[in-house]
Amino acid sequence: MAKDDETGFSGVLSAVGPRLRAMRVERGGTLGQLSADTGISVSTLSRLESGQRKPTLELLLPLARAHQVPLDELVDAPETGDPRIHQRAIQRHGLTMIPLTRRPGGLQAYKIIYPARWPGGPLEQQSHEGYEWLYVLSGRLRLLLGEHDVTLTAGEVAEFDTRTPHAITNPEPRPAEALGLFGPQGERIHVRARPASRG
Repeated sequence: MAKDDETGFSGVLSAVGPRLRAMRVERGGTLGQLSADTGISVSTLSRLESGQRKPTLELLLPLARAHQVPLDELVDAPETGDPRIHQRAIQRHGLTMIPLTRRPGGLQAYKIIYPARWPGGPLEQQSHEGYEWLYVLSGRLRLLLGEHDVTLTAGEVAEFDTRTPHAITNPEPRPAEALGLFGPQGERIHVRARPASRG
């Protein structure tokens, strides 16, 4: 049993190097840039990525910060090459929110499922710090934004400062799905789109 545990642990460690390299390449970074961000020498980073050096907590902590991922993702993430984010759905105020990112801070992405006729009561506009981008995948959503009352259909997008009082509802008798990006104040997504032509 102890031997099996040791073999499993060794396998986890040997997978760290390729995972680190995949993360760096995916972000378009170089070993030199990563060295400057972490204070770890380029030669150490190169040996770590190639599996010639065993990862230690002293090395992994600054690397997790540099890649903006939780430490456990470096040592226990899905196999390298699997780009999917395996997250549990969150139930919030009757909505189903599926996280699509695990990056701490900065932009957060979610797939949001709005039940039919949600929320089923009077709408109350709210405001808070931040910026939001909403893309409707299916169904229809009603967006109250300050004095504006807009209906968004599949393929349409809204982008707004969340300090403006706002509320979103699904007035339809079937669920609606949308992608939502939420960012800190001042971090805009810069969507450029023309309104659909009315023919």
